[in-house]
Parts: sequence; C-alpha cells; structure tokens
Amino acid sequence: MTARWVILVVYLVLMIVIGVYYRKKTANVNDFVLGGRTLGPWFTAFAYGTSYFSAVIFVGYAGKFGWSYGLASTWVGIGNCLLGSLLAWIVLGKRTRIMTKHLEAKTMPEFFEKRYNSKPLKIASALIVFVFLIPYTASVYNGLSRLFEKGFGIKYEYCIIGMALFTAIYVILGGYKATALNDFIQGIIMLIGIVAVVLAVLNLNGGLFDSIDKLGDVKDANGDTGVYNTIFGPDPINLLGVVILTSLGTWGLPQMVQKFYAIKDDRAVKTGTIVSTVFALIVAGGCYFLGGFGRLFAEPAEGGLPEGGSDSIVPIMMDKLPSALFGLVIVLVLSASMSTLSSLVLTSSSTLTIDLIKPMMKGKMDEKKELLTMRIFIAVFLIVSVIIALITLENPQTVISSLMGISWGALAGAFLAPFMYGLFKKTVTKAAVAVSFICGVGITVVHMFIYTLKLVPDAPMTLGKLSLASPVNAGAFAMLFGLIIVPVVSAFTKQSDEDKALTDEIFTCYENGDL
Repeated sequence: MTARWVILVVYLVLMIVIGVYYRKKTANVNDFVLGGRTLGPWFTAFAYGTSYFSAVIFVGYAGKFGWSYGLASTWVGIGNCLLGSLLAWIVLGKRTRIMTKHLEAKTMPEFFEKRYNSKPLKIASALIVFVFLIPYTASVYNGLSRLFEKGFGIKYEYCIIGMALFTAIYVILGGYKATALNDFIQGIIMLIGIVAVVLAVLNLNGGLFDSIDKLGDVKDANGDTGVYNTIFGPDPINLLGVVILTSLGTWGLPQMVQKFYAIKDDRAVKTGTIVSTVFALIVAGGCYFLGGFGRLFAEPAEGGLPEGGSDSIVPIMMDKLPSALFGLVIVLVLSASMSTLSSLVLTSSSTLTIDLIKPMMKGKMDEKKELLTMRIFIAVFLIVSVIIALITLENPQTVISSLMGISWGALAGAFLAPFMYGLFKKTVTKAAVAVSFICGVGITVVHMFIYTLKLVPDAPMTLGKLSLASPVNAGAFAMLFGLIIVPVVSAFTKQSDEDKALTDEIFTCYENGDL
C-alpha cells in the first residue's frame, strides 16, 4: 500500500508542477485553447490518443464488452486503431488544420459559424457540446473511482472530488500546453502499463494459450462452451455497433477533432498519423484484449453479470495482481482519465466562452477577461459533472457504457457529417447542418427516454439479433444516419449567392495546401 501511495503522490505532484510551469507561458486565448498552433506531431498524437482512451475504455467498455463478446472484443481495439485513429488522421488531419487556420476557428462551433456563415449554428452546436460532454465526464469519474475504491479503500465520492480538483488545477493554470505535456507523460505511462498488465493477467492463467483454452471452457447462458475464445464471438452483429460508435465517433467529437487545429504543419500530420495509430493499437487493442478474459476472474450472478455489474469486472481482475503492479494500473487509469478530463473541460469552457459569452459582450471582453471566463467555466463544468457522477452512483441504468453511448451518440451524431463534408464539399447547406444537429441529438435523447429512463416500459428490446435497447447501437445509428441525411438534404436545398461566394473563398485555402 505504501508503494501505491508513493507512486500516486509523485504522479499528482508532477501534474501540478507542469501546470504551474506553463502558467507563465500562456499569454493569450490562442495559447490557452490551441497552444499557439505550434505543437509537434508527438505531442499532438499523444494528446489525441490520451483524450481517446480513458477509464471509460479500460474499466467500462473493456469490462462490459469483454464479458459479452469474449476474445472477439479485441476487434473494438482494432477498429479504434484503424478507423478511429489511422483513417481519422488521413482523412481529417491535414484538411482540418488548413481550413481551421484559414477561418481562424478555435472551436468546433466557431468552425460551423464561419464555414456555413451562420451564428445560429454556432450557438446550437455550443449548447450541444456543453450539455453532452457532461455525461461523458461523469462516466470517466465512474470508471476511475471504482478502481481507486478497490486499490486504496477510498470512498467513491472522495475519489470523484479529488480527481476533479487535480484536473482543475493544472488545466486552469496551464491550458492546452500543460495539457499536451501531461498527455505525453500520461501516454508513456499508459503504453508501459497496459503491456505490463496484459502480460501479468495472462500469466495468472498459465500464459496466452492456456488462457485462451480456459476461456473456451467457459459456458455461455445456453450452457455451450467454445464461444468466448472464437474470432467473432457469440454476437458479431451487436459487436459491430460497438466498433462503429467507438471508432467512427472520434471523427465528430470536438475534443478529438480540435487536436488537428493545434498541430504545427503538414509534416507533423504525417508523423502524428503513425504515432497515433501505434498508440491506439497498443492501448485500445490491449484494453479490449484484456477485457476478453474477464470471465476467468469473475463469476456471473443475478442477471448474468458479476456482483457489482459490468463496471466491476476489470477492478476484480486487477485485484488479483501484485500490489505494486496494481499501483501502476491505478496510475495508468488515472493518467488516461485525467488526460481525457482535461480535454473535455478545456473544450467545453472554450466553447462556452468563445462561442456564447464573448459574442454577448459585444466587444467588451478583452484577452484577460476571456481567459478568466474560460477558467471559471472549467470549474463550473467540473462541478456540474461531479454532481451528475454522484447522482448516478447507485443507478444501475447509468453504467459507464450507457453514459458514454449517450454522449458520443449525440455529439458525433450531430457533428460528424457536417464537419467532415464541410471539409470536402462546397455544396453542403445550412439546412442540412441543422437537420444533422436535430437528428443526432433527437435520436439519442428519444432513445434515452425510451430505454435508459424506461418511460416506455413495453418498448421492443430487439430487432432480430440487434439490441434496440443499447445506447451504443443508438449512437452508431445516429452517426451513420447523419452521413446519409446531410447530402440528401443538401441536394434538395439551396445556398444563397452570398454563401456560395463565401464557400468558394474558403476553399481557396487548399490551393497551396499540398493535398
């Protein structure tokens, strides 16, 4: 236990020192939000990866989907690597950097305003960002706190509050540069930690091949064996929904896409693509591969899940490790979670300040007031998300995967299509963007009321083998629906002459962009 505390304290002190160091180097809003657009490929790639993977993945998703799909859950990590990282960087990276710099856009709502010449789109998207980043933040608290409770005996409530305070300190002090350096350090910890944990867990069951053989002996709900150690697992259809949500979702999440705003130049994009992909392969692939062996450590109880539900599976696995290694695991998950939290709060506060508060002030907000307002909103956002996390503590419907599915479904469902098409096509209309916002949020919210809050008790639960009750599947559907509806609505609506002229001017940014 002493070793665990020493590791934890050293890590937290280092985070604060970095925040204090960058406090003096953050002179303006551009520095605070985007690091002055001067970050190199390694910092940006690690910032992207550490914002992507947190306790939500390690504790919530790896546990739940590893339990449901066995070894086949590794496909989620592979999808995160190829679709969520490699293709995202190839398709979006360079174009996002070039166009957002040309538009002088610092946030996703600001991009929508300037790309589509519409203040209402900026206001609507800013509100969507603030509201739907909160459940994601609550899910991060949830995942980390369960491990802390297991490893240190600290009550869940105290873990949440302490984590929020430390995140607030270094983000409020140092902004994006402090966050990026912390992300780099946290990323290295995550890489080392996940490899060590996977090897240790496999060793507990005699190594890789013995672990796979033992997993094949586990019976499913029908009493069959040889199900959980197969390539595609017992339910490949619903597994595909998880792959789509967790991989394609990054293309429309503001806290992820804004990493491309800050990268230094086109050469950095190429290097960042490789680094980010390798990082995702090791971290995401390792997490889901690890989760696939959950049934070797936890016994099913009422409802087919272990006592404590799906969020308890990975903590049960980790409790079998040597004490020092468990300490490393906690720092690993803390690293992943704090990097994700810092990205979420920075995105939310900058969006509210730049896209909502500053326009209302009508030129009366200078740089100092703008920075102060952002720092205040960081604190507000953390307080609200802490309250949500505490309220949902004992609610079995608000497990980590549900909270994340709601958040990612609404955000990526609303933003993915209009953002991506906006980088490539001149013909996307304001009406199409508005419809995408309405559909993405609408599908997610209606599904939440019907299934998560159970306001329609007799609603059908399945369609064939597809789970209609899964917020993950609902989120995946919202994203795919947006990709269809935006070009369809654009084909039936028209741009004004002013919008056409503005769009033509915007796309001149690519003429010297070496695309």
